[in-house]
Amino acid sequence: MTETQDWLGLAGRLCVVTGAGGGIGRAVSISMAKAGARVVLLDRDPATCGETQDALRALGTEAPCIACDVAEPASVTAAAAQSFAIGGAADILVNNAGLLRPGPIATLALEEWNKLLAVNVTGYFLCAQAFGQQMLERKSGAMVHIASIASRFPQGFSGAYSVSKAGVVMLSQQLALEWGPAGIRSNVVSPGLVRTPMSEAFYQAPGVAERRAAIVPLGRVAVPEDIADVVTYLASDRAGYVTGEDICTDGGFGRVLMSLVPRPGFER
Repeated sequence: MTETQDWLGLAGRLCVVTGAGGGIGRAVSISMAKAGARVVLLDRDPATCGETQDALRALGTEAPCIACDVAEPASVTAAAAQSFAIGGAADILVNNAGLLRPGPIATLALEEWNKLLAVNVTGYFLCAQAFGQQMLERKSGAMVHIASIASRFPQGFSGAYSVSKAGVVMLSQQLALEWGPAGIRSNVVSPGLVRTPMSEAFYQAPGVAERRAAIVPLGRVAVPEDIADVVTYLASDRAGYVTGEDICTDGGFGRVLMSLVPRPGFER
């Protein structure tokens, strides 16, 4: 690959993607592979991880699948060791694995609260430590963490989800602060409405897809590839002076609040 073709500077770099079995994780894995990166796929589900592996193989890229439950420290440690044995030290970590579960705060069981935080925040922390150690030793690397606009706007009746995503943003900023001197960047991508396997059940309800698209200024709900494009940029050399940032990728959805306020004389 020539320098012009490798404008992103990702050719040959090792990218580890958690939650790689579907949705945003699969789209990120494909985007990274197309940019010339070597990809390691981490997921709890061997079947969906295998499907991502097949998609990459169709592009001419072999990517190992490693079973990993990011909420379990021993599983993360083992996955990091296996990834290192296969491809060497990680250059890029994309923390993407996540849970979304309904639940009102008033009656939410502590077990449910802890379970979601264990994946959505603690899992990111564990992976950052495990793969970040490889980066610290080499004094270079990039991390991109998937959060949500729910980190800025509370998503009601979703248990610990918004709290967890707010935690991801602060974790990333702390990593950027502490590890920046060692040449490691850490950034967040916060999607808005995205149609993924995790959210697909919502879109199967009559009228939901159309109503959601109508409230987004760009007129459509995102697909995983929209998020993957931003992740790939942040992981690349083109974002070499960007760290500690939270890039909201929502098609303008977060800017519609004032348009919901009745203002006679200001209608279109």
